[in-house]
Amino acid sequence: MYTLSFNEDGFELRLKQLDGRLDDMSPVLQGLGEYLVQSTQDRMLKGQQPDGRPFAPRSETTLAVYAAKGFRFGAQPLNKSGEMRQQLHYQASATGLTWGSNAIQAAVMQFGAAKGTFGTYEGKGFGGTTPTISIPWGDIPARPFLGISDADRGAVNEELEDWLGDAD
Repeated sequence: MYTLSFNEDGFELRLKQLDGRLDDMSPVLQGLGEYLVQSTQDRMLKGQQPDGRPFAPRSETTLAVYAAKGFRFGAQPLNKSGEMRQQLHYQASATGLTWGSNAIQAAVMQFGAAKGTFGTYEGKGFGGTTPTISIPWGDIPARPFLGISDADRGAVNEELEDWLGDAD
């Protein structure tokens, strides 16, 4: 994937420069963290998974519940309030980068959840009944929003190559 060109005179010096640079990658990883958060936010606005496919649409049941409760929501799933998009963060260190969301619903959106995955509760029904309601009330399809797209992969590779090239 990568090509290393060298002349014998400066090879050892170049390797030492690269080795020193790799000891603390935090500067480049911070930049990549910012890029990946922004790229993820942009895809969420478009309603796209990292592989470019659209998010699974909201079910008719969900749309009916939203309408009955007067909820406003964006055209795409994961954009009801924009809150989840704003809760994307990254953490860069000398040796690694992680990014994701601390939103309570993030894992369910990323991986999906089957009806009743989180148990049940006794709801208030009509005429004094207390029906058992599943949590969630129906299956929630996975809508992966975290991941690296082909464009992200290219941008990350380019940024790393530039950063390593600056070690001269």
